[in-house]
Amino acid sequence: MEEKKEKIRSHRDLIVWQKSVKFVVIIYQLTKAFPKEETYGLTSQIRRAAASIPANIAEGQGRRLSGEYSQFLGNARGSLWELDTHIEVAFQIGYLTEEHYWEIREKLDEIGRILNGLLRSLHS
Repeated sequence: MEEKKEKIRSHRDLIVWQKSVKFVVIIYQLTKAFPKEETYGLTSQIRRAAASIPANIAEGQGRRLSGEYSQFLGNARGSLWELDTHIEVAFQIGYLTEEHYWEIREKLDEIGRILNGLLRSLHS
């Protein structure tokens, strides 16, 4: 029996976008516990970088041209690695527990793998 592939109608159909949005929610919840003096510092940078990931995926998918789409997926990947750096700093200065750190790292790696796969599929 032939398996039907679901047609991607919008960014909402993309697994990477769905996972990224859920990830943003986790990031917001975890950063609520950061010190108040970080509100306009690390907390803001972490939240902005996290929110930028699904936003770039959505904008790129909306462009419909593979070159532009690739560019926005590259931007999403750049935000992912920016977030990775902020998370490392937050962990090293004691704002994240080891358990939360590894939970975030696992999700960062998963989203990164999916993004890389999507980029490869556009170039083949």
